Amino acid sequence: MEIELRIEGKGKTKPLTFKYNRMVNAGYVGRNQEEVRRHIEELARKGIPGPKRTPTLYPLISRMLVSDEKIEVYSDKTCGEVEYVLLVQDKKKVYVGLGSDHTDRHLEETDIPRAKQICPNVISRTVWPLSEVLPHWDDLEIESRMIKDGKEVLYQKGRLALILDPPALMDFVRSKVPGSLDGMVIYSGTVSNLIGGFVFGERFMATLTDPKLGRSLALGYDVSPLDYLAVE
Repeated sequence: MEIELRIEGKGKTKPLTFKYNRMVNAGYVGRNQEEVRRHIEELARKGIPGPKRTPTLYPLISRMLVSDEKIEVYSDKTCGEVEYVLLVQDKKKVYVGLGSDHTDRHLEETDIPRAKQICPNVISRTVWPLSEVLPHWDDLEIESRMIKDGKEVLYQKGRLALILDPPALMDFVRSKVPGSLDGMVIYSGTVSNLIGGFVFGERFMATLTDPKLGRSLALGYDVSPLDYLAVE
């Protein structure tokens, strides 16, 4: 598989044809794992099952990686969440992008891995060399917003210091996936939302901001449920 992107380096931009063969989504990646466990216990009280161990990792169908401005979903109970994305070309070349792990929240109540297979992973069309941001990684900030019934809602916001950094994330993936990480796409997991529950909007937007170098990555896409059949 391959996807056409752009590399934005210091002072220049060039095309990137990234070839990959596997994709995984990490979850429950907070650096404070005691807080993560409390969150899982809260979800369990709402009937949403959590993993026995954290962090966790889910394999994703490779063809589900897109950079589209509009996605189709089966249910009207789906939403995205902002994450950083690692594109591991080899040990020397790793890129970081901005992503959304769009998930069917109704199916997630009974089967988290399958809930992630029926919605795409969306990625920004521009990525950065990881080496340029790793020295000040914890200062980077992610944010997501949704358009719901025509109104913009701030959904998530936080510094990347809250979740596993790239070296720790790649070490975790290596502990679960035998062999080299070359040609792998890794979605990082995310920060808590600010609403206290899911928002099922018609558009999802996100940014990854680098205050030190004065730049940002962005993505945005419309969400279109398959609701065009006549109800019998």
